Amino acid sequence: MASRGGPSLTGTVLAREVLSPHLVRLVVGGLDAFESTGVPDEWVPLTVPGQFQTRYYTVRSWSRGELVLDVVVHDHGLVTEWAQTECVGDPVGIGTPKGSYDEPQGARWVVLVGDLTALPAIARIAETTTLPVTAHVETLDGPLPDYLDAGAATVTWLEPPADGSALADVVRGLSWPEGPGYFWMAGESAQMRDIRKHLRRDLGWGPRTHDVMGYWSGARGRVLWSSS
Repeated sequence: MASRGGPSLTGTVLAREVLSPHLVRLVVGGLDAFESTGVPDEWVPLTVPGQFQTRYYTVRSWSRGELVLDVVVHDHGLVTEWAQTECVGDPVGIGTPKGSYDEPQGARWVVLVGDLTALPAIARIAETTTLPVTAHVETLDGPLPDYLDAGAATVTWLEPPADGSALADVVRGLSWPEGPGYFWMAGESAQMRDIRKHLRRDLGWGPRTHDVMGYWSGARGRVLWSSS
């Protein structure tokens, strides 16, 4: 989702690293005034040179004035084309972070599902929660086991179908752990709408049991976005 709100901070790209064919890591420095929410799926508005609109990206990590953002690259987009250039040294705008992950009290387990756009949040959630985590990740780039801390989660790596995403079918086929828990999911917005209906209508889950977010729209092309 695009936003025309101006960034609150200006940072500089200190490093760029290709993690996989569709995932590029950017380290943004000069952000000593940045205040993390501490919520593991937090995202920030990012404005890149030559653009006025922002796009939202998950904070993979934050430490000592440096923000790590992992950008999914594809054919077209405000940020994706820029991220595939030698952008080290470029100034970028960083807006106020927001997050929505909220484990309910008494939860005994966490299940995470998402595509490559959701992987930074999945990894950060898995590395910070004290609960046992099971994750299902759909990615064109094959398994990326080194992306998460060892032992952070039990991960099933899935290859997406040629025509998009099959995550809705994956969730419908899950066997849920016993007892109360928390389910978090992110990916293509139409798939997320389908799963919200499934959780509430078919499974009868209340809103505190899950958080399902559309990160990009297949109808409009791969436009990355986040919502609370």
